[in-house]
Amino acid sequence: MTRESASQLLLGCDFSSAPSRQKPIVIALGSQSNGRILLSKLVKLVSLDAFSDWLQQPGPWLGVFDLPFGLPRELVETLGWPTDWQHCIAHYSGYSRDQIRAAFAAFCDARPAGGKFAHRATDRLAGASPSMKWVNPPVAFMLHVGVPLLLKAGVTLPGLHCGAGDAQVGPSQRMALEGYPGLLAREVLGQRSYKSDDKARQTADRLIARKDLITALEQGHTRLGVRLKLTHAQRDSLADDARGDALDAVLCLLQAAWAQREYEAGDGRYGLPNMMDPLEGWIITA
Repeated sequence: MTRESASQLLLGCDFSSAPSRQKPIVIALGSQSNGRILLSKLVKLVSLDAFSDWLQQPGPWLGVFDLPFGLPRELVETLGWPTDWQHCIAHYSGYSRDQIRAAFAAFCDARPAGGKFAHRATDRLAGASPSMKWVNPPVAFMLHVGVPLLLKAGVTLPGLHCGAGDAQVGPSQRMALEGYPGLLAREVLGQRSYKSDDKARQTADRLIARKDLITALEQGHTRLGVRLKLTHAQRDSLADDARGDALDAVLCLLQAAWAQREYEAGDGRYGLPNMMDPLEGWIITA
């Protein structure tokens, strides 16, 4: 591991398109040291303005964000929207949520049962919800809100967009990748659920699942080959978070650590595949 990588800030972000004190955006901050990923702290942001402000701080950092960075090519082409990623995002951000809902619903209504939604290639590989889905979960709105804030902050999205750069360090050293914590959690837990926003469903079985997941992450029992280092207090805090927001942020943090290692190994793309569609984007590690 290089001296530069050991000091680079890593982050994982569990994003919300409508953050609040009850459901904040959670950012897990950490770094790699002696083969382990050290969790330094959790940052909780209760508004989109606070998130936007947080993104303005200088790098270098590499972050994985739990929100889609692109829409399905099939959807974009059918709607007649720009197929250049940056122009597509600019077009999309000009829509209101009601307009998005209406356009996407009309697209779905014109398709046969069982195939209403269009999927990105990476959605299917990761087992993630289609990025055009506007309910349960509303990932389309997460894209609509979150990606423009990354662009506004001048962050680089490898494979999609080169950021404006940091005055303090020259060319942009703030790197954002799309992640999906469920991909890593499912590798350990299978179909066992480990979280719920519904208090009635915050059961002992889900608490046990969170503890099992945390133990597996600490022992490095995933294909990513990274090990999480926690204090006793951090472990208890992650296990006690029945909503799973903090744990999801930590899962994204580990995906960021994997991407950093791939970059240092010489791929230059943070683990993004060469066959990635430059309009759709890619979920890291998928």
